[in-house]
Amino acid sequence: MKKHELIFGIHAVESVLKRSPERVLELFLMQGRLDERVAPLVRLATEYGISMPQTSRKVLDEKAGSTQHQGIIARVKPARALNEHDLDDLLAATELPFLLILDGVTDPHNLGACLRNADAAGVHGIIVPKDNAVSLTATVSKVACGAAETVPLFQVTNLARTMRHLQDKGVWIIGTAGEADCNLYQADLKGSLAVAMGAEGKGLRRLTRECCDTLVSIPMAGSVSSLNVSVATGICLFEVVRQRLG
Repeated sequence: MKKHELIFGIHAVESVLKRSPERVLELFLMQGRLDERVAPLVRLATEYGISMPQTSRKVLDEKAGSTQHQGIIARVKPARALNEHDLDDLLAATELPFLLILDGVTDPHNLGACLRNADAAGVHGIIVPKDNAVSLTATVSKVACGAAETVPLFQVTNLARTMRHLQDKGVWIIGTAGEADCNLYQADLKGSLAVAMGAEGKGLRRLTRECCDTLVSIPMAGSVSSLNVSVATGICLFEVVRQRLG
C-alpha cells in the first residue's frame, strides 16, 4: 500500500482538511498565493499543526503532474479502500439505498465527474470493479471538487456477484443501453435502487447487462448516438431524484 498520495485543487484539499484532517501530512503552497480562497485552508492547517512549505509554481506543476492545482497540494495518507463487506454495512444502515454502479470506467475525469454528480444527487455509494477501472487518484479528487471525500467508493472483486448480492438484499438494478425498449422516463425509480452505467464508448459488459433487472435508454433527439458517461450518469441520477421528490 502507498505510504502517501497527493490531492490538489482548492475544493479537494478543503474537503479532506474538513473531513479527514488526520490524513493530511503537509500542504504545499505556491509562493505569493495567500488570497481569500487559500487563507481559510491555511488557518485550518495551522489549527491542526500541519506544516505548509511554500514553493514555486514549477515545483507544484511537477508534483501534481498538472497545471490545474490552483496553487495548493496536500500530501495525505491514503484513505482505506472500501470493499464488499463495507458495502454490506452501508446496506444494513440505509433504509432506501440509492447506489451507482460504474462498469469499467477508466478515465479519471469521468470518475471525478460521476462522483460530483453522485454527491449532488444524494447517492449513498458508488460501486466499481477492482480491476480494469480507475480508482481514486489526485486527478479524480480534483475533478470531483470534494465529492471524493463524501461519497463512498466500493471496489469489488466480482461485479456480477456483487450485483446479484444487491438483488438478494432487495435492491432493484436498472442498467442503461441504447437499444433498450423502455426509456428512462418510463421506468419506476422510487424504491431501493442501483443505476448501472457502462464504460466510455463500450457501454455495459454482457455479464453486467444480464445482471440488471431492467434496461433503459436515454431518449436522443439529435444526430449524436451516445453521451459521455458522466453526462449520462447525471441525467439518470437526477431522474431518480425527480421521481423520489415527486
